[in-house]
Amino acid sequence: MADLAEENAVPVWRARLNEAGERFKALPNNKKILFLTALAAIFAVVVGAVVLNRTPSYKILFSNLADRDGGQVTAALQQMNIPYQLGEGGVISVPADKVYDARLRLAAQGLPKASGVGFELMDNQKFGISQFAEQVNYQRSIEGELARTIEAISSVQSARVHIASPKQSVFVREQQAPTASVMLQLYPGRILDGGQVAGILHLVSSSVPNLPIKNVTIVDQDGNLLSKQSGPDDNSGLDQRQLGFVRQVEDGYVKRIEDILEPIFGKGNARAQVTANVDFSEIEQTSETYRPNSSPNPSATRSQQISEKLVNGSANPTGVPGALSNQPPSAASAPITLPPGAAPGTATLSGQTLGASGALQRDITTNYEVDKTIQHTKVPTGVVKRLSAAVVVNYRRMPDKNGEMKPTPLTAQEVQQINNLVKEAMGYNASRGDTLNVVNAAFADNAQPVTVQERVVDYVTDNGTSLIKYGLLTIAVLYLLFGVVRPIMRDLVRPAPPPGEPEGGLAVKGGRLLSVAGEDGEEGEAMAAAAGRSGHEDPREAQRRQYASNLEAVREIVKSDPRMAAQIIKEWISSDE
Repeated sequence: MADLAEENAVPVWRARLNEAGERFKALPNNKKILFLTALAAIFAVVVGAVVLNRTPSYKILFSNLADRDGGQVTAALQQMNIPYQLGEGGVISVPADKVYDARLRLAAQGLPKASGVGFELMDNQKFGISQFAEQVNYQRSIEGELARTIEAISSVQSARVHIASPKQSVFVREQQAPTASVMLQLYPGRILDGGQVAGILHLVSSSVPNLPIKNVTIVDQDGNLLSKQSGPDDNSGLDQRQLGFVRQVEDGYVKRIEDILEPIFGKGNARAQVTANVDFSEIEQTSETYRPNSSPNPSATRSQQISEKLVNGSANPTGVPGALSNQPPSAASAPITLPPGAAPGTATLSGQTLGASGALQRDITTNYEVDKTIQHTKVPTGVVKRLSAAVVVNYRRMPDKNGEMKPTPLTAQEVQQINNLVKEAMGYNASRGDTLNVVNAAFADNAQPVTVQERVVDYVTDNGTSLIKYGLLTIAVLYLLFGVVRPIMRDLVRPAPPPGEPEGGLAVKGGRLLSVAGEDGEEGEAMAAAAGRSGHEDPREAQRRQYASNLEAVREIVKSDPRMAAQIIKEWISSDE
């Protein structure tokens, strides 16, 4: 019996396929077109989705390439069988998984080439080259290497360096220092600060012998003079340093205040801001102070002059007799002796008696050093003239009656203690006009956990384009599958009743019509009525006999071909009628 069931299974499915084909042929043309269009659309959508997923994502390999460099790079990529895409602005993109491999392989070939040449120019020196040509090549090499080094700065897209080296002279007075100029092409939206410009200045100056920093000029692609920012006489560069110093001072005070409050209130529960008024004026003072007159004992002697002469001497006149030799002797005078401690700069006389008729006069002049003090004072720049501080402290979290943590404001005494602590931390000085304001307020609670809904919203926001694209594809496939294909396929694969049996579950056994619809079926009632009219038999008895006969036939079919019986029952269950 099992072998018979296996033999009957193949013809049944084959018959169903043939029947589906016949039913498809019997469909109207509009349904045929709709069915085929739906299948083609589903196939196209599925294939498109697969191709879209398998298409590699491209990443930028190089950007802002010159036309010549771009052509060399694309030619090399074609030789390496690496797909690429060209974009505006000299952008070349390759598949994301081949970006680094392509860069390494291109770098091995020396691509893309830099805008200038470096010391590789010296590798191919021709035999018999003149000294002048060799010097020119060396200078070109220096310029190219400097340009490459400057291009390593993140904000610099390209650079060109020009060096003017004067001819050396044996005369010292005629020697001139070399000069250099640097042209920078910056990336859009980027600038160089004073420190970076100063770094370029020192880099170029240190690479060329006898090149002072003041002889280096730097300009950008817009013609703006950048080297002026780092000059010693430029106020703009100095202002940048001043602003940086002010920010450093303010940040230092803020850190002091927060460091002293965080151990008390916890991290993040205290915020401080400090504004510093810094004086950058330069002041130089020179003062010369003289000490009032004092006794000469502690004073240093500068000079001393001693003069001696004879006054009213008694020596006899000599020479030719005359008026002078006949003069009478003058009156004798007592010697004058100044006591010690005479005023500085005065003559000190000391006399010595020589006899009754004369004395020796001595004059002593002493000069003392003037006691003076010269003081040169230079006030340093960056002096803090005034501080203004604002401090905000969060409410304390204290348990309430129910044990829940509730924010509680601080008391006035606690606020005053905070005020005193902050004053000590910032070095509060009322004489210079410092101000301080401490406020106790509740902070906003920003540490709320991220909910699932927020995560979903973030994911949809980040991947909105992809979700919309694949969502529309899925909706289209489902609509075509369940709205068009499924109804038509259901009509095509629905099993047809055997020959001689009406649709609705009829079977034929030995040429007899078997009704499986039950005792109340319309076909069974019609057959019973016909049998009653022909044989003058009770219709009810004939109907019962017919039902028993049909039931016996069904049992035989189930025994002989259980697979076919099971398939018929499945069709009854799945049928919508």
